[in-house]
Amino acid sequence: MIYTKTYDSPLGGMLLAEQKNALIGVWFEGQKRFFLRPDGEPFENADTKVLREAGQWLNLYFAGGAPDPKIIPLAPVGSGFCQDVWSVLLQIPYGTAITYGDVAKKLGKDPARYGRAVGEAIGRNPISILIPCHRVIGKNGKLTGYAGGLEKKLWLLEHEKAERKNDIYHMVP
Repeated sequence: MIYTKTYDSPLGGMLLAEQKNALIGVWFEGQKRFFLRPDGEPFENADTKVLREAGQWLNLYFAGGAPDPKIIPLAPVGSGFCQDVWSVLLQIPYGTAITYGDVAKKLGKDPARYGRAVGEAIGRNPISILIPCHRVIGKNGKLTGYAGGLEKKLWLLEHEKAERKNDIYHMVP
């Protein structure tokens, strides 16, 4: 059984999903790859402990806090490579940005060969904001794809007060 709950964020409605006492999804309504559920898996709206905790986490985040996403049990569904990429994303500090190539390097991969694969894995991240894919930018410091839309990515980075000069984000060393 998958349990879901809606959350009203400053950026619009979001859907939170839980399965087996772990958060499996946080999506902006209408985003790319919105609520991918396993075929035949029943779901229902509920107010479970995990979904309440995720809502409280988001409340704190949108109020300007920098909560640790690891306080919520996370169980995003994806390939081993996706899991590895998402683990790197969880290490990006609040208010900072790194490049897709930096993510590849942290995985011990050649950025030139793995940049696209890293980008695809990031694009498949089912847990928006908590697994902070919005903190990954292009090698030139420019904003690039975000499943929720670039305007949301920009809002999230500005909300976190990521350093920006002349429309270029400065990366973590």
